Amino acid sequence: MAQTLEQVLDTAGLSGLGKIHWNLRTEALYEAALRRGEVELARNGPLVAITGSHTGRSPNDKFTVEESSSADTIWWGKVNKPFPENQFDVLKARLCEYLRGREVFVQDCIAGADSDNEIVVRVVTESAWHALFARTMFIRPDDKARTIGAAEPEFLIIHAPAFEADPARDGTNSGTFIIPHFGQRTVIIGGSRYAGEIKKSVFFLMNYLLPQRGLLSMHASANVGDGGDSAVFFGLSGTGKTTLSADPTRGLIGDDEHGWGPNGIFNFEGGCYAKVINLSRQQEPLIYECTRRYGTILENVIMDPQSREVDLDNGSLTENTRAAYPITHIPNAVVPSIAGHPRNVVMLTCDAFGVLPPIARLSPDQAMYHFISGYTAKVAGTERGITEPQTTFSTCFGAPFMALHPSVYAKLLGEKIAQHKTSCWLINTGWSGGPYGVGKRMDIHHTRAMLNAALAGELDDVEYREHPVFRVSVPQACPHVPAEILDARGTWSDQGAYDDKARELAQAFQANFDEYREMVPEQVADAGPSAG
Repeated sequence: MAQTLEQVLDTAGLSGLGKIHWNLRTEALYEAALRRGEVELARNGPLVAITGSHTGRSPNDKFTVEESSSADTIWWGKVNKPFPENQFDVLKARLCEYLRGREVFVQDCIAGADSDNEIVVRVVTESAWHALFARTMFIRPDDKARTIGAAEPEFLIIHAPAFEADPARDGTNSGTFIIPHFGQRTVIIGGSRYAGEIKKSVFFLMNYLLPQRGLLSMHASANVGDGGDSAVFFGLSGTGKTTLSADPTRGLIGDDEHGWGPNGIFNFEGGCYAKVINLSRQQEPLIYECTRRYGTILENVIMDPQSREVDLDNGSLTENTRAAYPITHIPNAVVPSIAGHPRNVVMLTCDAFGVLPPIARLSPDQAMYHFISGYTAKVAGTERGITEPQTTFSTCFGAPFMALHPSVYAKLLGEKIAQHKTSCWLINTGWSGGPYGVGKRMDIHHTRAMLNAALAGELDDVEYREHPVFRVSVPQACPHVPAEILDARGTWSDQGAYDDKARELAQAFQANFDEYREMVPEQVADAGPSAG
């Protein structure tokens, strides 16, 4: 006889729960979140949620359980910090006891638009708006014309933002914790109302599972042209993945997380999670309209209590203001979110030094080098405590979410680029004319023009020159972009200062790559900048 939901949850340790709301639709979750005072309703229909002290991810509070089924596979270190299995069991038991008798919201979601490579995740949370967030961000079973039985989900996320750990007792870093256990196929999250922790926990699961099946998991956005020419955009938060993939002339596959398998690329999610600070209708019309729609959740966006108008320019709570909305809010979204093998791979970086060219073509070896390096600047608000750009190297453009050793992902990327003869580009969306504090951010219109030219093949036959420090190929002309913009050095008033800064960044690249030099072919290790 089939098990009931209560029996399945009881087996997982969630016994004695109060009222269980299983797979409520968006309308009912709206009502529950408003009734419970968790959110406020803004003009035109979006919900506004305030997440308190946690307005970004808490990487120092994420651990991974060290257990027999995964211990030999996980990339242990400063990113994946081990957590004792016995301590996990104790903390999970206390979390489940906290939820006993409480009203909970259960959402069954799918990660992976490719039905051959999907996982089914069950989110159990004490918060109606977080259940709505999960329903918004992941693929809804009804969108795939299927139902999910009580015992079907492969992974369980237990989420209680009001429950805090005791570091002295539980072995955590603080009251906040995000801890996956691959053996139990369970993630526990507590002490943070920032909804992005749910989203990134699922991404972490996919980054563990898919590469072991020969598929590349990517922290990347993707879109596709009318001719089926798909493009993938790697980059950390704040580099432009969401903005540049939301192009009205191309179909949106997804804005953040994708897989690359035998049939092409596919989105992990059914929603988008866009940064909206200073968003304007003129520069980003598609995303802007989503902030005015029913079904969107706005995180930490300031709202006028009388008019109910939201102020996207107000960063008084955080620079990391967010909008979570179904991908179908984007008029040109591709559903199901799949496409063929990418013709172009674009690596986005937000260069706080202001020395990288605004666009450059990469050889396959250079693409591997820059993928492993993952250079960018962490921008304000993406993580707690970041108030201005900080130079960082985040391997695979997503080190905080990579469960396996970087060499696993790099090898898969190299194989796929070679197999499908994919063109590779480096685009700097950071500073020009000087470093942060002196120069200014790249003009989005120029960046879009350069990107469009690359995707359309308009840069295939122009003249290129090798950058003397970074050794990438820089186009000398680009439609709709002034030639002087393409020359990063020429935008500086003090070109000697540019040379010094470029060498400084090149030395940082080399020092960072020392960790990976022995794990890659010699030609990849030698494809980076020259600080000589």
